[in-house]
Amino acid sequence: RPRGRGRRRRDETLSGAKRVAVVGGAGAFGRHLVEDLLELTDAHVIVCGRSHGKTQAFINELPAWTARVSIAVLDRERASASDVAALNAFCVVDAAGPFQGQTPSFARAVIEAGSHYVDIADARDFVAAFGELDEGAKARGVLAVTGASSTPALSHAVIDEITRGWTQIDDVEIGLSPGGQAQLGLSVVKAILSYAGRPVRVWLHGQWATAPGWGMTVRRRMCDFGSRLLSLVETPDLDLIPARFPSVRNAIFRAGVELWVMHLGLLALSFLVRIKAMKSLLPLAEPLNDMATALSRFGGDCGGMFVVATGVYGDGTRLRATWTLVADSGDGPRVPTLPALCVVRGLIDGSLTRRGATPCVGLVDLGAIEAEFKRFAIRTDRESEVLERAPLFARVFARFDAMPAVV
Repeated sequence: RPRGRGRRRRDETLSGAKRVAVVGGAGAFGRHLVEDLLELTDAHVIVCGRSHGKTQAFINELPAWTARVSIAVLDRERASASDVAALNAFCVVDAAGPFQGQTPSFARAVIEAGSHYVDIADARDFVAAFGELDEGAKARGVLAVTGASSTPALSHAVIDEITRGWTQIDDVEIGLSPGGQAQLGLSVVKAILSYAGRPVRVWLHGQWATAPGWGMTVRRRMCDFGSRLLSLVETPDLDLIPARFPSVRNAIFRAGVELWVMHLGLLALSFLVRIKAMKSLLPLAEPLNDMATALSRFGGDCGGMFVVATGVYGDGTRLRATWTLVADSGDGPRVPTLPALCVVRGLIDGSLTRRGATPCVGLVDLGAIEAEFKRFAIRTDRESEVLERAPLFARVFARFDAMPAVV
């Protein structure tokens, strides 16, 4: 048993509040999670980062909760189990990123320290490798969750809800577009550049195919604020949707940015990777991030997301179900951290009892996430469209499918 584990439990009993560490807590997404944990729980929040100065500057913005906040200097890429154990944390949340090209070594250190682990990873390779931690997490009696973010947590919560009662899911399309004023941060830019122009495996027409990252560009109407360009992004959903729903023939996830000049500019740059003039666009991350920041003043503060599923309901009727999200007033960047908040709150109040290591699918239902939306200028809607009615006999007889074909 790691040193400090017993002391942590005694401290929690004496203080009555559990300690939650947020790695990258002063970053673009982490700060939102820190604020929500302080406002909605009685947890003591440890803001972890590589820079004490940046972290302290953020803490100074939180005078109302000073007594419940502390700072820890921690580099997740080098942190050991003893480093994590020294935090005395009930749960550790990794909101730092980027997760692309990383191994879950920090998650393993957290598990070995005896703490619960949650991250907001949207990296396909990272989430795919996470299952190797399951045995160790169960042995330690902790829950380790990856992908507690817009993808795959929210996207799969939506799919589970809008296809409830279906017997077959044929096609799933997901689209995401933040407002132009949203500060994505360097880690998000690096995540996109890691696959832009490179081959991405996609489940199309019932088989695996490859398409260029940031390719397959289309224009889609995004809720009630017009159309935007969307391109293929590499997310865990591309693997998880075919795995969870074997009947699916097409599963695609696209994303885009509001300003068409930025979207098409990145598309043009991606051809340098396609023709092998560059191995990756990652060396351009910092200048492109600076450019995005400079151009953000020309964008709006409205972002959105949609999930469209086509399939067959229990009575044989073919349906198309659509769920949409609109975030106004610059509240879009709140969305990626709210599934993680739901997981942490479930661990704190004891309602989430599962143990082991798993992607965040089937853990948090859509209702719980949408309840968090109500605190912000975030609204959702859903609709269902009948594509083809089932034959009369199929609707009348409950066991129609079990009848002999001749009948």
